[in-house]
Amino acid sequence: MKKAFHVEDLRFKYSSSDVDTIKGISFNVFEGEIFGFLGPSGAGKSTTQKILIKLLEDYQGSIKYFGQDLKTLGPSFYEDVGVGFEMPVHFGKMTALENIEFFAGFYQSTADIQQLMERVGLWEDANMRVGEYSKGMKVRLNFVRAMLNNPRILFLDEPTNGLDPKNARIIKDMISEFRDQGGTVFLSTHLMNDVEQLCDRVAFCVNGHLHDISTPRDLKIKYGKREVKVEYKENGSTLSSVFPMEDLGDNAEFINTLRTKEIETIHSGETSLEDIFIIVTGVELQ
Repeated sequence: MKKAFHVEDLRFKYSSSDVDTIKGISFNVFEGEIFGFLGPSGAGKSTTQKILIKLLEDYQGSIKYFGQDLKTLGPSFYEDVGVGFEMPVHFGKMTALENIEFFAGFYQSTADIQQLMERVGLWEDANMRVGEYSKGMKVRLNFVRAMLNNPRILFLDEPTNGLDPKNARIIKDMISEFRDQGGTVFLSTHLMNDVEQLCDRVAFCVNGHLHDISTPRDLKIKYGKREVKVEYKENGSTLSSVFPMEDLGDNAEFINTLRTKEIETIHSGETSLEDIFIIVTGVELQ
């Protein structure tokens, strides 16, 4: 699998600060994966993202983009990149279609605008001024803009924040399809359901350092409890018993519970990604 980004000992300090914001992080983002970059506000996520899309260049360390030094890449790099910032920036007095056509002028080739806008449910409102759009409509238009140039790699920051479940599902389906077609996604979000549904691997950024780069499944196993909780009905009440996973098949009490009780639910002791976020970062999600 090709490395879309190979980042080694990345450090960055803003001129207004006495300390590094990014403190020597190293990681890979592979082609054809959705890489979740998670962490609390102020941890360095946005700074890292801005470095990777060449908005900030005065960094230390090494960044390779498909084997090429990122610092040596010229404007053609942006033909490969689609970006959806958390706070959509549009021209409110222009229509949605005028906005998209304006940004399309920056690229050598673009996707089918009507097809994209139809997919996210905006084509019927394409001639409405963006200033009249709801927050959710602006978020969807922002995603269209990110996909406009048929990018090779997507940088997305809270791509479903503010969307209802139906429209959030449309965006997540499009992100998954982009990955399945060989695209690469660098995703930052506080919505752990999105992380669980989308990400192949995740990394936690805490105070400029990286922790626990792994798959969501492996993180759940690492931080979860190796136990099984069985809930069952007895004398009109719901009761529960917890059993260790070790030698579960030989646990007479567990087997007897399954045979003799009216089972309602069985759960393993895996923890949620939200709980893992709090454990790793020490910060509760808002």
